[in-house]
Amino acid sequence: MPTNLDIIRSTYEGPSEENGRNLLAVLAPDASWTEAAGFPYAGTYIGPEAIVAGVFKRLATEWEGYQAKVHTYLADGDRVAAFGVYSGTYRATGKAMTATFAHLYRIQDGKIATMEQYVDSHKVQLAIQGA
Repeated sequence: MPTNLDIIRSTYEGPSEENGRNLLAVLAPDASWTEAAGFPYAGTYIGPEAIVAGVFKRLATEWEGYQAKVHTYLADGDRVAAFGVYSGTYRATGKAMTATFAHLYRIQDGKIATMEQYVDSHKVQLAIQGA
C-alpha cells in the first residue's frame, strides 16, 4: 500500500499526462482544492471535474510549457507538503515566469481530501499582464 508521501509524489514526478492520470486516480470524489488569492485561478474547487476544469484545463490552454517542479516534500501523518517552483510562458503575452509554491495536502483513506496552494502570485500576475 502506498504511503501518503508516495501518493503525492506520483502526481508530480512523471510526465505531465501520467501525473494527471495519477492525480485523478487519487482525488476523493469530494476533494477540496484551494488556489491562493491573487493566483489567476484563485478559489476553491470541489470534486475532480471542477478541479480539472477550473485549474488544469486552464493551465494547459493558457500557458506554454507550464511546470510545477517539486524540490522538497515533507510528510506528517495525514498531511504532505510539496515545495517547488512553477515555470511557464503565458500565451497571450509571451511573458515567462518562475514562482515559488507550496502545496499542503490532507490524505484520507488513500485519497486527496484537500489541497491548499501558497504561491508568489505577483510573479505569475506580471507574466499575465505582460510586464
